[in-house]
Amino acid sequence: MSFADEHQRNQTLLYHTGLYDPAEEHDACGVGFIAALDGKPRRDVVEAAIAALKSLWHRGAVDADGKTGDGAGIHVEIPQEFFRDHVRHFGQQPGAGRLAIGTIFLPRTDLDGQERCRAIVEAEILNAGYAIHGWRQVPINIDVIGEKANATRPEIEQIMIAGGGDAEDEERFERQLYLIRRRIERRVIADQIKDFYVPSLSCRSIIYKGMFLAEQLTAFYPDLLDPRFVSRFAIYHQRYSTNTFPTWSLAQPFRILAHNGEINTLRGNVNWMKSHETRLASALFGDAIEEVKPVIQVGSSDSAALDAVFELMVRGGRMLPMVKVMMVPEAWSEESALPPAHRDMYSYCNSVMEPWDGPAALALSDGRWVLGAMDRNGLRPMRYAITADGLIVAGSEAGMVRLSEAEIVEKGRLGPGQMIGVDLTEGRL
Repeated sequence: MSFADEHQRNQTLLYHTGLYDPAEEHDACGVGFIAALDGKPRRDVVEAAIAALKSLWHRGAVDADGKTGDGAGIHVEIPQEFFRDHVRHFGQQPGAGRLAIGTIFLPRTDLDGQERCRAIVEAEILNAGYAIHGWRQVPINIDVIGEKANATRPEIEQIMIAGGGDAEDEERFERQLYLIRRRIERRVIADQIKDFYVPSLSCRSIIYKGMFLAEQLTAFYPDLLDPRFVSRFAIYHQRYSTNTFPTWSLAQPFRILAHNGEINTLRGNVNWMKSHETRLASALFGDAIEEVKPVIQVGSSDSAALDAVFELMVRGGRMLPMVKVMMVPEAWSEESALPPAHRDMYSYCNSVMEPWDGPAALALSDGRWVLGAMDRNGLRPMRYAITADGLIVAGSEAGMVRLSEAEIVEKGRLGPGQMIGVDLTEGRL
C-alpha cells in the first residue's frame, strides 16, 4: 500500500471513529503581498516576497522528519521573457501576444493516468481554438523536502499556450482559460483519475507551491532564482493547519487569494452557493456557465471554497475590490454612520451574496488588482508599509521584509472590514 493510500485509509478511519471531521478544519497561517505602486515589473518584488516568506517559518507546521511542511508557496506574474526563451528553445517562435502558462500537478505513480491527464489538458486547449507550444518539466530539487512530502509529491509540469493580443483580448483569454480549466477538471473527475490538480492556468500569473517549508521554496523551485522572474506583485503564504491533513493541492496561494484564518460560516456559505447554481447566469459566460458547476469542488478547504467563488465572480466581470466588498463585507447596520451611497452599495451586495464570515486576513490578486483585506471581525492582523522607492509590503506581521525607517514613507494596519490595494494597470494605490 502506498503512503497516499495509507494516508487516505487513516483519514477515513479517524472520521468514522469520531476523531476527525473535515468540517472542523482550522488554520493560523502567515500571509502577505508585495506590489510595485507604479505597476511596473521588478525583480526586487519577487526577491522581497521570497524573503518575507522565509521569515514566516514560525507560522508553519513541521513534520517529525523536520522537512515536510503543511505547505508554502508564491503567486507572481508570468515572466514572459523567461517562458518565451523556453519556447524558442523548442524551435518555435512565440507570437506577439502574452503566453499563457498552466502549472499542472499530475499523478506521479500512475503513468497511465498521467498520460490520460496530459491528453485531456491538450484536447481542451485545442478544442477552445488555442495553440500549444509544448510541455515543460518544472526543475525541482527533491533532496530538500521530507519523506512524507516526497511520497505524495505529484509530477509537476507546465504547459505553454500561445496567447492573444490587446488588453481586451487578454481579459477574454483569461476567462477562456478559466473555462478550459473547469472543463479539464470535470473530465478528469469523470475518468476517476486521482492526484490531478491545476495550481494555475493563466496568461497573467503563475503559482509555485507545495508541501515544503517556507525556507525551502527557492531550493525546491530554482526557477524563482532566475533574474528574468520579474513581477508587479507577489503573494506569499506559509500554511499552518491545526486540524487538517496537508496535501500538495491545498497548499496556498490559490488562484485568486491566500488566506489566514477560518471561515466560520462555511457550511452555510457552501449550501447557499449550491442553491445559487440553479440561477447562475452571465452574459460573458453564456451557455458555458454550466461548465463551472459545481462552483465549489467536493473536499475543498474553507480557503479553497472561498477562492473558487472569488474566482467565479471575478471571471464573471466584477472588479476584485467589489467582489471583496460583496463576499467579505465590513460590519454595518441601518443605524451606522455610513454615507447613503455606502449603505446602498452594501444593501445591494447583501442581495447578491451572503457574507463569508470568520477571522480572516486575505491577500488577493486577479492580475490587475492586488489587495490586502480583513474580515469584519479584525482578529487576523494585516500590517503594511509603503517605501520611498515605490513598494508596498503587507502581511501578517511587521518586519517580514527588512526595511529601514528612513525608507518608509507610511505604515499602518488594516482595521476590521478594511482593505488596501494597488491598481496595477493604472499604477495607483
